[in-house]
Amino acid sequence: MKAIVAVDSNWAIGYRGRLLFCISDDLKRFRSITLGHPVILGRKTLETFPGGRPLPGRPNLILSRTPGFLVEGAVVYPSLEALLPAAPEDSLVIGGERVYEALLPRCSTVYVTKIQASAPAADAWFPNLDLSPHWTVTQEEALREENGLSFRYLTYERISPDPA
Repeated sequence: MKAIVAVDSNWAIGYRGRLLFCISDDLKRFRSITLGHPVILGRKTLETFPGGRPLPGRPNLILSRTPGFLVEGAVVYPSLEALLPAAPEDSLVIGGERVYEALLPRCSTVYVTKIQASAPAADAWFPNLDLSPHWTVTQEEALREENGLSFRYLTYERISPDPA
Protein backbone atom coordinates (compact mmCIF):
# COMPACT_ATOMS: atom_id res chain seq x y z
CA MET A 1 0.00 0.00 0.00
CA LYS A 2 1.14 3.55 -0.71
CA ALA A 3 -0.03 7.04 0.19
CA ILE A 4 -0.04 10.39 -1.58
CA VAL A 5 -0.32 13.76 0.15
CA ALA A 6 0.38 17.49 -0.22
CA VAL A 7 1.72 19.19 2.92
CA ASP A 8 2.72 22.68 3.89
CA SER A 9 5.97 23.48 5.71
CA ASN A 10 4.39 22.30 9.01
CA TRP A 11 2.99 19.07 7.49
CA ALA A 12 -0.52 20.53 7.57
CA ILE A 13 -2.87 19.08 4.95
CA GLY A 14 -6.21 20.82 5.31
CA TYR A 15 -8.52 23.32 6.89
CA ARG A 16 -12.28 22.87 7.32
CA GLY A 17 -12.32 19.91 4.95
CA ARG A 18 -10.42 21.60 2.14
CA LEU A 19 -6.92 21.41 0.76
CA LEU A 20 -4.66 24.24 1.90
CA PHE A 21 -3.40 25.08 -1.59
CA CYS A 22 -4.58 24.38 -5.12
CA ILE A 23 -1.64 23.68 -7.42
CA SER A 24 -2.57 22.60 -10.92
CA ASP A 25 0.71 20.72 -11.49
CA ASP A 26 0.21 18.79 -8.24
CA LEU A 27 -3.36 17.83 -9.19
CA LYS A 28 -2.06 16.49 -12.52
CA ARG A 29 0.62 14.49 -10.68
CA PHE A 30 -1.99 13.13 -8.26
CA ARG A 31 -4.12 11.99 -11.19
CA SER A 32 -1.22 10.33 -13.01
CA ILE A 33 -0.11 8.43 -9.90
CA THR A 34 -3.58 7.30 -8.82
CA LEU A 35 -5.29 6.66 -12.16
CA GLY A 36 -6.04 2.95 -12.58
CA HIS A 37 -5.24 2.15 -8.94
CA PRO A 38 -7.65 1.72 -6.03
CA VAL A 39 -7.82 4.80 -3.78
CA ILE A 40 -8.68 4.63 -0.10
CA LEU A 41 -10.30 7.64 1.51
CA GLY A 42 -12.66 8.70 4.21
CA ARG A 43 -16.23 9.90 3.78
CA LYS A 44 -15.33 13.50 4.62
CA THR A 45 -12.63 13.54 1.94
CA LEU A 46 -15.11 12.15 -0.58
CA GLU A 47 -17.49 14.99 0.26
CA THR A 48 -14.85 17.53 -0.85
CA PHE A 49 -14.75 16.10 -4.39
CA PRO A 50 -16.84 17.77 -7.10
CA GLY A 51 -20.42 16.73 -6.47
CA GLY A 52 -19.22 14.45 -3.65
CA ARG A 53 -18.66 11.79 -6.32
CA PRO A 54 -15.90 9.16 -6.45
CA LEU A 55 -12.80 9.77 -8.55
CA PRO A 56 -13.25 8.36 -12.06
CA GLY A 57 -10.87 5.75 -13.45
CA ARG A 58 -10.04 4.35 -10.02
CA PRO A 59 -11.82 1.94 -7.70
CA ASN A 60 -12.83 4.10 -4.72
CA LEU A 61 -12.72 2.38 -1.31
CA ILE A 62 -14.46 4.59 1.25
CA LEU A 63 -14.09 4.27 5.02
CA SER A 64 -17.18 5.48 6.85
CA ARG A 65 -18.68 4.69 10.22
CA THR A 66 -21.96 6.29 9.13
CA PRO A 67 -24.57 3.48 9.14
CA GLY A 68 -26.20 2.96 5.77
CA PHE A 69 -23.82 5.30 3.94
CA LEU A 70 -23.71 4.25 0.28
CA VAL A 71 -22.01 5.85 -2.71
CA GLU A 72 -22.71 5.01 -6.30
CA GLY A 73 -19.47 4.01 -8.01
CA ALA A 74 -17.63 3.21 -4.78
CA VAL A 75 -17.50 0.53 -2.12
CA VAL A 76 -18.04 1.66 1.47
CA TYR A 77 -16.41 -0.12 4.40
CA PRO A 78 -17.55 0.45 8.00
CA SER A 79 -14.15 -0.29 9.53
CA LEU A 80 -10.48 -0.81 8.86
CA GLU A 81 -10.95 -4.50 9.63
CA ALA A 82 -13.53 -4.78 6.84
CA LEU A 83 -11.47 -2.74 4.38
CA LEU A 84 -8.05 -4.37 4.72
CA PRO A 85 -8.88 -7.80 3.25
CA ALA A 86 -10.51 -6.07 0.25
CA ALA A 87 -7.76 -3.49 -0.40
CA PRO A 88 -5.43 -4.56 -3.22
CA GLU A 89 -1.69 -4.23 -2.72
CA ASP A 90 -1.49 -1.36 -5.22
CA SER A 91 -4.01 0.80 -3.30
CA LEU A 92 -3.18 4.44 -2.61
CA VAL A 93 -4.31 6.16 0.58
CA ILE A 94 -5.49 9.68 -0.28
CA GLY A 95 -6.88 11.05 3.00
CA GLY A 96 -8.05 12.50 5.24
CA GLU A 97 -6.08 12.83 8.41
CA ARG A 98 -7.60 9.88 10.31
CA VAL A 99 -7.38 7.56 7.30
CA TYR A 100 -3.73 8.48 6.83
CA GLU A 101 -3.02 7.85 10.52
CA ALA A 102 -4.76 4.47 10.44
CA LEU A 103 -3.10 3.21 7.26
CA LEU A 104 0.35 4.82 7.28
CA PRO A 105 1.80 1.88 9.27
CA ARG A 106 0.76 -0.38 6.36
CA CYS A 107 2.29 1.84 3.66
CA SER A 108 5.67 1.19 2.07
CA THR A 109 5.86 4.41 0.05
CA VAL A 110 4.52 7.94 0.43
CA TYR A 111 4.46 10.45 -2.43
CA VAL A 112 4.71 13.90 -0.83
CA THR A 113 4.26 17.32 -2.37
CA LYS A 114 6.07 19.67 0.02
CA ILE A 115 4.83 23.23 -0.32
CA GLN A 116 7.30 25.79 0.96
CA ALA A 117 4.70 27.91 2.70
CA SER A 118 2.82 27.82 5.95
CA ALA A 119 -0.95 27.87 5.63
CA PRO A 120 -2.58 30.71 7.57
CA ALA A 121 -4.90 28.17 9.23
CA ALA A 122 -4.95 24.38 9.41
CA ASP A 123 -6.85 21.74 11.35
CA ALA A 124 -5.54 18.53 9.78
CA TRP A 125 -1.98 17.23 9.59
CA PHE A 126 0.04 14.38 8.15
CA PRO A 127 2.72 12.79 10.36
CA ASN A 128 6.09 14.50 9.82
CA LEU A 129 8.06 11.78 8.04
CA ASP A 130 11.28 13.82 8.33
CA LEU A 131 11.18 13.26 12.09
CA SER A 132 10.47 9.54 11.86
CA PRO A 133 13.29 7.00 11.97
CA HIS A 134 11.06 4.65 9.94
CA TRP A 135 11.11 6.69 6.71
CA THR A 136 13.75 8.03 4.33
CA VAL A 137 13.62 10.19 1.21
CA THR A 138 14.53 8.08 -1.82
CA GLN A 139 13.67 10.62 -4.51
CA GLU A 140 13.59 14.41 -4.45
CA GLU A 141 12.72 16.46 -7.49
CA ALA A 142 13.83 19.99 -8.25
CA LEU A 143 12.00 22.93 -6.73
CA ARG A 144 9.03 24.07 -8.83
CA GLU A 145 6.89 27.17 -8.72
CA GLU A 146 3.28 27.88 -9.61
CA ASN A 147 1.32 31.05 -8.87
CA GLY A 148 3.95 32.24 -6.40
CA LEU A 149 4.08 28.94 -4.48
CA SER A 150 7.31 26.95 -4.36
CA PHE A 151 7.04 23.20 -3.93
CA ARG A 152 8.85 19.96 -4.63
CA TYR A 153 7.94 16.32 -5.05
CA LEU A 154 9.53 13.78 -2.73
CA THR A 155 9.19 10.03 -2.42
CA TYR A 156 9.58 8.50 1.04
CA GLU A 157 10.21 4.79 1.53
CA ARG A 158 9.72 2.85 4.73
CA ILE A 159 13.04 1.60 6.10
CA SER A 160 11.71 -0.07 9.25
CA PRO A 161 8.33 -1.03 10.65
CA ASP A 162 6.53 1.27 13.07
CA PRO A 163 6.64 -0.05 16.63
CA ALA A 164 3.64 -2.20 17.51
